[in-house]
Amino acid sequence: MIFEKESYEIIGVLYEVYNNLGSGFLEIVYKDAIEYEFKSRNILFEREKEYSVNYKEVELSHKFYADFVVFDKIILEIKCVKEFSNHYFSQCLNYLKVSENRLCILVNFQDESLIYKRIV
Repeated sequence: MIFEKESYEIIGVLYEVYNNLGSGFLEIVYKDAIEYEFKSRNILFEREKEYSVNYKEVELSHKFYADFVVFDKIILEIKCVKEFSNHYFSQCLNYLKVSENRLCILVNFQDESLIYKRIV
């Protein structure tokens, strides 16, 4: 499993946030709480990291914004949806492609329990 230690640290943060907030909030609330936990644990992260998309020799005007990039190598995408759809998995794959990172963790806070998927 790639980035095993780092993944466990991130998932620990996610459970801490979920155990304190539960489900039902907007994404922004969870993002703020995750940012607080990252800072309190001295975990390196960047929030709303912008990525450009290149097509042939030009940079396209549309940008991607990953919710978090953690440890400068793992994308963390936050959702509050009834269930994951293929669209969210495709979104993560696109983030991996444009960022050249190898792992994205997709998490859903809108359920009776925290749900996350590792996308490689």
